[in-house]
Amino acid sequence: MLKVGLTGGIASGKSAVGEMFVQLGAHLIQSDAIAHWLMEPGRPVYEEVVRHFGPSILNPDKTVNRSRLAEAAFGTSRAERGSADAAGRSAAPPRVLELNAIVHPAVIAHENEWMDEIGARDPEAIAIVEAALILEAGSGARFDRLIVVTCRPEQRIQRLASRLGIPEDAARAEVTRRMAAQISDEEKIKAADFVIDNSGPLESTEEQVRRVFAALRPGAR
Repeated sequence: MLKVGLTGGIASGKSAVGEMFVQLGAHLIQSDAIAHWLMEPGRPVYEEVVRHFGPSILNPDKTVNRSRLAEAAFGTSRAERGSADAAGRSAAPPRVLELNAIVHPAVIAHENEWMDEIGARDPEAIAIVEAALILEAGSGARFDRLIVVTCRPEQRIQRLASRLGIPEDAARAEVTRRMAAQISDEEKIKAADFVIDNSGPLESTEEQVRRVFAALRPGAR
């Protein structure tokens, strides 16, 4: 089995690319879906997040309001968001690091269990984990190959605005806020085995995915 990490910045098109790989026969799990499941009421991660960030992040039905949690985690000064380190990553707000420390270990453990299960069922499988923060979490070494999805900065804003139904100014602020806690595309590309440029037409992205999938197949065998 081949373990593959699929990553990229916010609104780069990771999920669309992941589904293209599934259509070709790969197995896929999304870290966002795992995180949502782990933060359901009653689960240990939920209890720890609420204890750490307070009941103000909850909806009336006690589920986590993800917008409020994001605001609690990312709500820092412009100066904090603007500083950059030598790794090409802006300084993540301290509360983001606190949230990641709670959620990431549980998400990674679930992903690893899933990959083991896939490998047991199909020794020649290509198991893909789609996650925005593979490199930021320091978990890239568990994958045999790393794929990075990129697009132009303005496309991120337009796509996020369309996806969330918000004005482009609000989307721009959200993209800036999220990217401040992530490694730059340039640094991710340096770490990648494959790069998929999702800036062009859908057909172009699909052709790149087919080429990458063909390159991955021998490693799975």
